[in-house]
Amino acid sequence: MLYSESNRLIFRYDAEELWIEAWGTNSLRIRATKVNSMPNPNELWALQVVDSQHPKIEISKTKGIITNGKIKATISNHGKLMVWNSDGKLLLEEYMRNRKDLLDPKCSAIEVEAREFKPNLGGDYHLTMRFESLDKNEKIYGMGQYQQPYLDLKGLDLEMAHRNSQASVPFAVSSRGYGFLWNNPAIGRAVFGKNITSFEAYSTNILDYWVVAGDNPAEIVERYAEVTGKVPMMPEYGLGFWQCKLRYQTQKELLGVAREYKQRQLPIDLIVIDFFHWPKQGDWKFDTNFWPDPGELLMDTLCEIKKG
Repeated sequence: MLYSESNRLIFRYDAEELWIEAWGTNSLRIRATKVNSMPNPNELWALQVVDSQHPKIEISKTKGIITNGKIKATISNHGKLMVWNSDGKLLLEEYMRNRKDLLDPKCSAIEVEAREFKPNLGGDYHLTMRFESLDKNEKIYGMGQYQQPYLDLKGLDLEMAHRNSQASVPFAVSSRGYGFLWNNPAIGRAVFGKNITSFEAYSTNILDYWVVAGDNPAEIVERYAEVTGKVPMMPEYGLGFWQCKLRYQTQKELLGVAREYKQRQLPIDLIVIDFFHWPKQGDWKFDTNFWPDPGELLMDTLCEIKKG
């Protein structure tokens, strides 16, 4: 079943409900679930509330179409979703291999779903989202910070999880003229294969991603910043020299180093007190046995040392 509701195109079939809605300039947010109703429909995750959008929505016997500026998505009455730009270029196409649509050139008996919700024991799903790899020469950039020497991510298999020295930011910019945000905080995996691009969440009850069309990377990143939040200006003290080591164990040690910098007339703007300064793992406070004055007194002393 295809129908529209406000600025949203909705597809429902069997246990699945899918929403496609305008979310920012030239952008769409796609959500789907197989629970009885869309979980936490007001949940934003990485996105922000945007001004009301007025997309063009058309529904026929065979498909639904939603257009928002430079981006257009179509979903067939069999549930296959495709995303285009305003020039008619196909940006994303779901990787679907089944017999639901016998007229689809990619109709197949192997029964691979584009949106696979595999139940986990105890609740939630192992979610896999699959897209066709439309261009073997496509270049993909972004996804955060990984310990690897590759700028172009095409062909890579990435863990989506935070670790020491690894920061996953699941936003990718494609040379084909689109940006893609996997808007799901679950631990998972992203694979940019030559045949299939896939995103996985190991435990979730919802598919949620955002896609934008743009003429160049700068435009795509600008649209991304509009819907996720713009970075504030760094305070002046943060633009100078940061001193850090592994690690300062006591307040006395820290103040000794700060005084030595001052004595040698070496400019310093910030000293980082690294980890294990807390009493117990998980405490958000200083161990007063080693940091007797972790509040204003310590800060005032550091400021006095800096001013000299």
